[in-house]
Amino acid sequence: MISFRPTEEEQAFCEVAKTIACDELRPLARECEQRRSVSASIAKRLHELGFLALELPEQWGGLELPLISQAQIWQALSFGDLGIVQGLPGPGEAASFMRLTPGHPVWRRYREAGQGRIWPTAAFVDGEETIEVRRQGDGYVLNGTSAPVRLAASAEWAVIAAKDSEGEPVIVVLDDQGWETVEGDFRLGLLAARLGRLRFSDRVVRADGVLARGSEAAALWAHARARQCVLEAAKEVGLMAAALEYAIQYTAGRKAFGREIAKFQGVSFTIAEMAFACRGARNIVWAAACRVDEQGGAAEGHAWRALARAHRSVRFVTDQAVQLLGGHGYVQEYPAEKWMRDAQAQVMLYARETDWLIRRGEQLLRERKERVAR
Repeated sequence: MISFRPTEEEQAFCEVAKTIACDELRPLARECEQRRSVSASIAKRLHELGFLALELPEQWGGLELPLISQAQIWQALSFGDLGIVQGLPGPGEAASFMRLTPGHPVWRRYREAGQGRIWPTAAFVDGEETIEVRRQGDGYVLNGTSAPVRLAASAEWAVIAAKDSEGEPVIVVLDDQGWETVEGDFRLGLLAARLGRLRFSDRVVRADGVLARGSEAAALWAHARARQCVLEAAKEVGLMAAALEYAIQYTAGRKAFGREIAKFQGVSFTIAEMAFACRGARNIVWAAACRVDEQGGAAEGHAWRALARAHRSVRFVTDQAVQLLGGHGYVQEYPAEKWMRDAQAQVMLYARETDWLIRRGEQLLRERKERVAR
């Protein structure tokens, strides 16, 4: 049986995260969205409390928390505002690669740069379908433009996972901003997340910038991707929990025909469906977090399933929250419309659930062929 019960220390961490989310993040959500960046005061506050180093290895000064603990903490922070959470500086999605290979020499400069200050901002690019990688001696040459990634507009470092012209997986690390940032015009949501594309033009990566290649890169990529999927799904759970709570409070206080609209059957049934979706997604995400911590990259299928479920649920819950608010749902004085936009942007940023289910199907077919071959 899987237990989701946090330790006393982890519970205290989650309570601090929830307090900051409600008292500090949510009141500044609109301001950060208009500025299209996270305020320095928020970043400094969360850095001082250790929230930007949850995934980083202990030998670097990070917390290196279990994935289930991180999922609960990021869920609590995203309850405040997902846009701010996705725009926080630091290692971002690259942190999972750092955690899994802490002693690799490619991270030496990053580790040194993060001492005594906020960790440098790093962007992660899944370039399997967008970045052309050509072997050149012991290094590589990169060409192409990535899909939109968060933190692209402020990234000082970049981690690129792709396949070379011969189909061999490779993961490289860039620390000199040797790319062009195409910020684009992303008006939908997550406007504070510094979304953009990274464009590479004959960018040479020397051997000392290669993190892994071949089967080692494939295994590392699978493990890191599983961790990333779980953490992104946990953030979506936090967003839908915020939308659910707000919808409950609004319908309980709004009256029509002399009674609260929450007492009408159609409204109460919708609230119940939203609650089922939110709780179901949360449990699947937490279970996946435990599996990934236990099994590593072998549990990638559980992580994909969790993200696919979170994608469906967050779109449903945030959309229904807007509908329950009626005309107020589309007014910026109420947070529901922003949450719906952020949910849609989050799903598009991390691929629609159909893409993840296709990947899971391909993985199952490969596993079956391997069993038959044996």
